Amino acid sequence: MSAPVSKAVFAVAVFALVGCEGPQSAFSGTAPESSRVIFLTWVMIIGGTIILAVVCGAIAAAISGPASWKRALRNERVILYGGIAFPVIVLTLLLFYGFVLLRAGDSLVSDENALRVAVVGEQWWWRVIYETRGGETFETANELRIPVGRTVAIELTSADVIHSFWVPAYAGKLDMIPGRTNTLHIKAKHPGLARGQCAEYCGGAHALMSFFVEALPEDEFEQWIEKEKSPALRNNEAGARLFHAVGCGGCHTVRGTSAKGVIGPDLTHVASRHSLAAAALDNDEAAFQRWLRMHQKIKPDNRMPGFDFLSDEEIAELASYLGGLE
Repeated sequence: MSAPVSKAVFAVAVFALVGCEGPQSAFSGTAPESSRVIFLTWVMIIGGTIILAVVCGAIAAAISGPASWKRALRNERVILYGGIAFPVIVLTLLLFYGFVLLRAGDSLVSDENALRVAVVGEQWWWRVIYETRGGETFETANELRIPVGRTVAIELTSADVIHSFWVPAYAGKLDMIPGRTNTLHIKAKHPGLARGQCAEYCGGAHALMSFFVEALPEDEFEQWIEKEKSPALRNNEAGARLFHAVGCGGCHTVRGTSAKGVIGPDLTHVASRHSLAAAALDNDEAAFQRWLRMHQKIKPDNRMPGFDFLSDEEIAELASYLGGLE
């Protein structure tokens, strides 16, 4: 194998393995459904590799093997059993195992104590609406926090085009179709942070439409719920006045203030999230400044207006205010 070909094979292998580690690993198996999918995946990979090796061996024998091997491979029984019966049996077994795999999630679907969370896909971010035990609702964006060991029913809808909700650590992907609600049931086996992605092309910034899912112990989750549904804490009065003066409240909500916009993400506790702009940026004051100055370069064609008319000092004040919304 020549050096250029070897380098190309190595590069392909590296890119293929990217999905096997990190918070968006396709092989993490941190939930019952994803564990079953991974098991089926390994069965298919190992079985397919063995079958490929056998077929390649048969081809090599048919081309350059002894005459007796060639005669054996031309036998009609080889074609009948190896080419027809064997694939039918294997594919039938895989089909029925797939049915069993899907039926195995029925216990999650029938769980009457499931936490209900509505997720709305929008270009290019995620609106997340929680319903508490008391029937109250509150909104956040671009991340989910879920309790360990409790079923979570995620009701998936779309506000514009077809999106697809995919957290490989927890379950397979499920489409979000305008005018229709699809429900995905997941259950975390242990605490941890996973990353998800829109898996259906939905426009120019599709690749930048990611999110995080954090599984918390039940007591920590309840504490987060109490904090998250509360109004924003007052901070940086100068930045708050500027936030309202330039019209940010026309698109964003900050509970406890006069900002009640519903076009963009709820910013009530934006500084406590793992990322900004649907996982496009780290969450810190410098990232807020970057977003306010160059958000169209960071996420092209997003619907937020420009703020070129603000001075550097005003940008810093706004970023300081947003960075204090914990």
